[in-house]
Amino acid sequence: MAMVKRRARAATTVGRKGGASSVKSRAVGSAVRPTGVGARARADAPAAASRGKRESKSAARREAILAAALDEFALRGFERARLDDVAKRAGVAKGTIYLYFRDKESLFQELIRAMLAPLVAIIERMGAADVPVSLLSEHIVDLFVREVYETRRKDVIRLILTEGRRFPHIAEFYYREVLSRIIVAVRALLRRAAARGEVPLGLVDFPQLIAAPGLVAVIWGGLFERFEPLDVRAMMKTHVDLLFGSRRAP
Repeated sequence: MAMVKRRARAATTVGRKGGASSVKSRAVGSAVRPTGVGARARADAPAAASRGKRESKSAARREAILAAALDEFALRGFERARLDDVAKRAGVAKGTIYLYFRDKESLFQELIRAMLAPLVAIIERMGAADVPVSLLSEHIVDLFVREVYETRRKDVIRLILTEGRRFPHIAEFYYREVLSRIIVAVRALLRRAAARGEVPLGLVDFPQLIAAPGLVAVIWGGLFERFEPLDVRAMMKTHVDLLFGSRRAP
């Protein structure tokens, strides 16, 4: 009986020692684990940097293709522009284009979106602003001259004007992605202005009138600028005065 008790005490002692050892091992493991995580993070850092570099190169290649596409479309038109020439101008293989764009039409559509979507977003924010139209009109003039007429965006608009009739799907895409959104924004602006008596109520139905001088400027710049230069900013300010001048608050 005594021997049995001694064996039980010995087993208890060993168990306690084993438990202590187990706890100690877990503590040591916990202490070591963060070091392992840090090591993995340090090991992953070069891979993350390499991945970021690849993504940056891919984005730059995509931008080069879009820029080359704009040059080719502006020079030859949509129908005559070839992806071979786009690739050559961008400094990439023709097959590289298909990594980013399904075909020539999707490339043209993405060109429209990339060039004009930021501008559309600005106009939509302006359309949501509840401020006197006289203040916004000055911003609209400056926005068109600075962000459209003095940039390659005017070439995109000119392409739509010249190619849209022959390629209705392109005109439809432009209307859906650009024009329809601008019309909604400008109409909302004019509706609030009409409610304040700042513009004639009938103008709400024809927001296209706001953009009319912009289209004249794009067409004139492409056809007649060399014969008679046009002061686009002055023309648009005159247009604003004709629309809003007599109703502006003193």
